[in-house]
Amino acid sequence: MKVLVLNSGSSSVKFQFMRMEDEGLLAKGIVEKIGSSDAIVTYQPEGRTRIREIREVLNHSVAIEMVLNLLLSPQHGVIHQKNEIDGIGHRVVHGGEDFSESVLITDKIKATIRKCIQFAPLHNPHNLKGIEACEALLPGVPQVGVFDTAFHQTIPPRAFIYGLPYALYRKLSIRRYGFHGTSHSFVARKAAEILGRPIDKLNLITCHLGNGASITAVAGGKSVDTTMGFTPLEGLVMGTRCGSIDPALVPYIMEREKLGPKEIASIMNKNSGMLGLTETSHDMREIEQEAAHGSERHQLALEIYCHTVKKYIGAYMAEMGRVDAVVFTGGIGENSRLVRRLSTAGLEEFGIVLNAAKNEANERVISSGRVKIMVVPTNEELAIARDTQRILSSLEPREAAITAGPEPVRPAAVAPDEVAKLVLLWAKNRKADAAFLARKWGQEVGRSVSAAEVTRELERLGLAAAARPARNAPKTN
Repeated sequence: MKVLVLNSGSSSVKFQFMRMEDEGLLAKGIVEKIGSSDAIVTYQPEGRTRIREIREVLNHSVAIEMVLNLLLSPQHGVIHQKNEIDGIGHRVVHGGEDFSESVLITDKIKATIRKCIQFAPLHNPHNLKGIEACEALLPGVPQVGVFDTAFHQTIPPRAFIYGLPYALYRKLSIRRYGFHGTSHSFVARKAAEILGRPIDKLNLITCHLGNGASITAVAGGKSVDTTMGFTPLEGLVMGTRCGSIDPALVPYIMEREKLGPKEIASIMNKNSGMLGLTETSHDMREIEQEAAHGSERHQLALEIYCHTVKKYIGAYMAEMGRVDAVVFTGGIGENSRLVRRLSTAGLEEFGIVLNAAKNEANERVISSGRVKIMVVPTNEELAIARDTQRILSSLEPREAAITAGPEPVRPAAVAPDEVAKLVLLWAKNRKADAAFLARKWGQEVGRSVSAAEVTRELERLGLAAAARPARNAPKTN
C-alpha cells in the first residue's frame, strides 16, 4: 500500500509519499507561498537529487496537482499512474469533541470539520481545501482525517473544564482541547517500545518542544492532561507565543495601548515568547549561542523557557502520582542538550537524574535515575500514514467481495454516501448486531432501515460476519 500524507496550511502544502510495507519514504517536499507567482516548490525523491523551483501557484488545488505531477514525472517521479496512490492521509488541526480517533472522510465528516472552523479559523479551512482538492484530482481514492486534538479526547472533565460559567461550555464548547496529539501519541508508543514495556502499564510525560511546544501527561497510553488549551496559545512559553499569562493583562494592554482584538492576538501569538523576550530571534540555536556569548537577555529567555517546562513536568508528576519516563521530542527537545539539562535540573529528589555524558551524546535514554529521561524523534507523517493504512485495511474486505467468487457482485441497493456511513458505523461497532446497526444507520440517513437491509449490504461488502444475530446481543437502548 502507498499512502500520500498531506499537511495543508494557510500558504503551504507539505507532503510525504510512503510505501507502507516497510514504511519507506518514497518522496517528500513542500509547496510554499501558495497564492503567489513566486511560490517555492521543493521535492526530494528517494535516493535522488533534490529539486527546488519557483512557480506560480494560485491555490491549494494547483499546489496538490503540482505534487501529483512531480510524483508521476518520467524524470523525477516514483510512480507511473495515479491509481498507485492507495490512500491519502490529511492532518486536520481541530476535531472539537466530535473526533477521538482518525476517520475515513465522508461528506458528513467534512461538514463536521467545517463546523470546527470556529475553533481553528486559521487552520481547518485550509485542511478542507486540501481534502476537496484531492477529491477533484484523485476521485475515488479514499481519504483519512487525522486530528491534532483527537488524542486528548480522553482527558477527564476535571482537567478540561475551565473555571468559567459552565453555561459557556454548554453554549460555546469552551474547554481545553490540546494539540500536537499525533506527536504525543507517536512518541509515547515509541518510548514504550524502546523500554520494552506495555504502554498501558506506563505513566509518561511527553514534551514536544519546537517553535510550538506542549507537554502531555500520558497514563496507560491515554492523554489525561496537556498544556495547550482552547487554542495552542496556552501553556509553555514558545517561539512566538506567550503561553499562559494572567487573562486580565489582555484588556489592560488593549486599553493602555489602544489595541483591537486582532492586534492583541497578533502580539500574543506572533510577537511574544522567545522572540518577544529576546527581541532578536525565536530560533533556539541562535538564542543559546547569544547566551553563551554573554547576553543576559538571551540567558534570561532560556531560563524562563526551561522554568515553564520544569514546572509542568512537576505538575504532571503530582497529577499522575508515578512517572516512568520523561520523553523529549520536537526540534528543540530532540536536539538541545542545554534545554534538556536546564529543564530537568533540580528534579533529582523525584528520581529524574540526567546523565551528562549520555545527554551530550544524544542517546535515546539519557538518565541514570529511577525515572527514565528519553529522547525520541517524532514522526507525525508516519503516524498519519499508519492511521490511514489501518483504516483502509479495514475496508479491504469490500474489495475482496468485488473481485473474489464466481458470481458477479450485486449492485448497491443504496446510495454510495449511505454505504459509506454504514461502513463507518460497522467499523466503530464491530460487535453490534444487525438491529442495532439498522437503528443507528437509519438515524444517519434519515429513513427507516431494516436489519435485513443491513445484513444484505454487509454481505455485499464482505463484512457480513460483523453483524451478530440479534438474539445473541445485549439489549441496547
